[in-house]
Amino acid sequence: MSAKDKMLNQEYYIPWDDELTNERERAKDLLFELNNLKPSMRVERNQIIHKLFHSVGENAWIESPFNCDYGYNITVGDNFYANTNCTILDCAKVTIGDNVLIGPNVSLYTPNHAIDAEERKQGYEVSLPITIGENVWIGGSVTIVPGVKIGDNTIIGAGSVVTKDVPSNVIAAGVPCKVIRSITENDKIANRR
Repeated sequence: MSAKDKMLNQEYYIPWDDELTNERERAKDLLFELNNLKPSMRVERNQIIHKLFHSVGENAWIESPFNCDYGYNITVGDNFYANTNCTILDCAKVTIGDNVLIGPNVSLYTPNHAIDAEERKQGYEVSLPITIGENVWIGGSVTIVPGVKIGDNTIIGAGSVVTKDVPSNVIAAGVPCKVIRSITENDKIANRR
């Protein structure tokens, strides 16, 4: 089994083989193009994102600079927005639903290095997928670690470190991130006057 197959099957692998190195370099070349285009060059920016990502919904916008490992493991839905300095280490699948807003300096990490120091020194890592539901707002400077799922309609407060799954329809924040409360009808603007 190749290192890529192991990576995609959530098994321990060493990422420095030729195939994975070439694929990371391809992504970095596309990212260099993307991050050096004028924001007004929407068509060209959109073309690069479509080359880079596995799937992109309608009306997706990613501010520069943006970084990822491979790109082909990233799926984003309609009306996706990522603010500046978003980093998605997509060694495993990263699936993001419709109407998701990502604040500045947000990081999504799918890889984990080996716990044992000798194995880590050899370069072993394992990657776990991240799933973000629909209508989610992720505040600035949030970090999401491998294997996390965030439910629909949820808000993650700025500066949080998300280490466990977060259910739908809640506001969660902190280090580590914890549910603060449910989102209710009282949160609608019309009901807050």
